Amino acid sequence: MIAAGIDVGSLSTKVVILKNKKILSVSILSTGDEGSVMAEKAMESALKTANLSIDKIDNIVATGYARKMVHLAKVSKSDTLCHSKGAYFFFPSAKTVISVGAESSKIIKLDKNGNVQDFAGNDKCASGTGIFLDTMAKALEISIEDMGQLSLNFKEKATISNMCAVFAESEVVSHVHRGTRRNDILAGIHESIAERIVGMSNRVGITNDVILTGGVAKNIGLVKAIEEKLEQKVYVPENPLITGALGAALVAAETG
Repeated sequence: MIAAGIDVGSLSTKVVILKNKKILSVSILSTGDEGSVMAEKAMESALKTANLSIDKIDNIVATGYARKMVHLAKVSKSDTLCHSKGAYFFFPSAKTVISVGAESSKIIKLDKNGNVQDFAGNDKCASGTGIFLDTMAKALEISIEDMGQLSLNFKEKATISNMCAVFAESEVVSHVHRGTRRNDILAGIHESIAERIVGMSNRVGITNDVILTGGVAKNIGLVKAIEEKLEQKVYVPENPLITGALGAALVAAETG
C-alpha cells in the first residue's frame, strides 16, 4: 500500500508519501494564493523524491484549510483528526495534542488508542497562532526563526496583555519605544501565547503525554513557555510541520 497525505495550510503546503505506513518522502512548499496548484506542485516534488509516478499512489487524503480544493485527493479530513493521527504515529504515548497552525490552534484529547475524544480550538481568532507570531516578528524587525532562541535570554518578561494581533503589535511597539529589551519582549509574547493556548485546556483537560505539532512547535521559546504553564514536559516531533500531512497519509493507508 502506497498512500499520500496533503496538508494545505494558509502559509505552507505539505505532502507525505507512505509505503506500508513508513515515510517514503516529504515535500514542503509555500502555499501562496493558489492552494490547489501548490498541492499539485508539492505532490510532484514528493513523487520525484520517492521516484514514483502518481498512478502508483493507491489513495490520497487531503487536510488543511484548503483541503476541499485539492482535486488529487479522493476525500478530505479535518485537521483535528489528521494531527491526532500524526502525533500518535510519532509518539504512541500521546494523550494530548496541542496543534498550532498559521491561523488556528487546538487542544485535542486522545484515548489510549490515539482516537479523538474531545477538542477545543480558537479557529475564529488569530491569537496563539503562527500568523500572530509572524506579525510580532515583523514588529520587532527580526526573523521568525530567531524568535525562540532570542526569547530564552530574557531578564524580565515584558507584559503583553492584549491577544488581538493588532493591539498586541501596538503594545510591542510601545515597549520598543520605551527601550524594553527585545529578548524581554519576545519572552512576554511567548508567555501570552502560552497562556492563551493552555487556557483552552480548561475545556478538555491535559493528560500526559503532551505533544506539540505544527510549524510553531519549532519555536523553542514557545515550547518552554507552554511547558512552564503546564508544569510538565512537552514533546515535539522531529519535523512538526508535517504532522497533519502524515496523519492524512495514515488515514489514506487505512481507508484505501
